[in-house]
Amino acid sequence: MAGGMIGPGSGKKRYRPMAEINVTPLVDVMLVLLIIFMVTAPMITSSVNVNLPQANAKPAPSDSKPITISVNAQGQAFLNNTAVELPNLVATLQAASQNNPDQRIFVRGDKDVPYGTMIQVMATITQGGFTKVALLAEPGQ
Repeated sequence: MAGGMIGPGSGKKRYRPMAEINVTPLVDVMLVLLIIFMVTAPMITSSVNVNLPQANAKPAPSDSKPITISVNAQGQAFLNNTAVELPNLVATLQAASQNNPDQRIFVRGDKDVPYGTMIQVMATITQGGFTKVALLAEPGQ
């Protein structure tokens, strides 16, 4: 209702606008829209099978050669085939990358290296401020 009656039981009755907003219709409309979007969203994102054409394009040239860190089965870290202690890894990386935090760093680990050792190496690199760090693996057959 848009207004209420004011005044005594008899006599002149005048209407005064209500100060409250009736939110029930708004909530009803919003719930219906929510249900519609919940039903249609999976239909929109369904994949369509497409045979993509092949291109003979060359990969985009990279600005610099990536730095490779290798961890052998004994847990020793090597920076480009040079042994490096874990506490000195960040300083050595900064010198090798010329203090460039966007330098690509590839981490290779032997399959027998404990998981905790690889996490320590990755954490040390990321704590040093390097953002582009990736693990390398052999391609599957």
